[in-house]
Amino acid sequence: MRATAALLEQPGQPFVLTEVDLDEPRPDEVLVRVVGVGICGTDLEFAGFFPTPALLGHEGSGIVEQVGAHVTSVRPGDHVAMSFASCGTCGLCRTGSPAYCRGFDALNFSGRRPDGSTAVTHQGREVNAHFLGQSSFADHVVAPERAVVKIDPSLDLRRAGPFGCGFQTGAGGVLNVLQPSPGSSIAVFGAGAVGVAAVIAASLSGCEVVAAVDVNPAKLEAARGYGATHTVDSSTGTVADQLAALVPGGFDFVIDTTGREDVLRTAVEALGPLGRAGVIGIGPSESMSFEWRSILNGRTVTGIIAGSSLPQLFLPRLLELNAKGRFPVEKMITYFPFEQINEAVAAVRSGSVGKAVLTF
Repeated sequence: MRATAALLEQPGQPFVLTEVDLDEPRPDEVLVRVVGVGICGTDLEFAGFFPTPALLGHEGSGIVEQVGAHVTSVRPGDHVAMSFASCGTCGLCRTGSPAYCRGFDALNFSGRRPDGSTAVTHQGREVNAHFLGQSSFADHVVAPERAVVKIDPSLDLRRAGPFGCGFQTGAGGVLNVLQPSPGSSIAVFGAGAVGVAAVIAASLSGCEVVAAVDVNPAKLEAARGYGATHTVDSSTGTVADQLAALVPGGFDFVIDTTGREDVLRTAVEALGPLGRAGVIGIGPSESMSFEWRSILNGRTVTGIIAGSSLPQLFLPRLLELNAKGRFPVEKMITYFPFEQINEAVAAVRSGSVGKAVLTF
């Protein structure tokens, strides 16, 4: 079938809206008509080097139009949000940890199905797609069944997509991994969409101190509205001193969403003895380094993918909290028509929006 997609013809170039050819879903695949798709920092990061021509996008939501012969979890007409792909057969998938699937990179970042094929072509050329199980910068998507999550049809489909990545990543880092006890202290580095989701989750967990750290005063002010008890402007003064003044003995937990080596080092050094750091950001730094004394006193650094979530369980849980007003991320969403994808990308890069969502 024909679909309208935002293709990336060259790394780092603007997206180009064009028609592509989309395969029929295979037995284990689902055809989804996309209603909304969030723009995530991971899309922008991979747009700089992903093999082209490429079809990115991985925070999609929509309505099932067709299912393969072996699909049992959804049927045509179901409302769904989409998340990452996983094999379902390795030991980690079988024990409820699909975010750490042994085939994760090949399934989500190769641009291909496991057999090396692609469901998307453009003017006879194969398109690198299947990005994080979706490639949802298009009005239709062919996704594996394991990347599709059935959701309540009463929910606003336009905003459900970011729960499949950004929101579940931030919230899951706190709720699924760090699991702070009431009265704990936590500092969240980066007050974008992922960081705000972590702030909300920390507030839901009963943390006594929830400190948001960022260079953007507007984002810090917004973070207070989502549950941050304190804010630290990292563009002024010494961040370490400001954090030490808030929790003199060191924080129980920190979350880094920035992917910056210098920020993560500051975050780890802000921990108290036995403190735990969660690393959930993909950013400009290719390595991390710490002074050895900052780890010796029992501090741990844990990498976290997709909030360590089982999307079929965790994503509906977050959407239910949102429906009850306890996870109010809709306040940070700005909607753009799909045709304005490049304007939306510019707004994300500038930090003028919290979460950009494209609508169809």
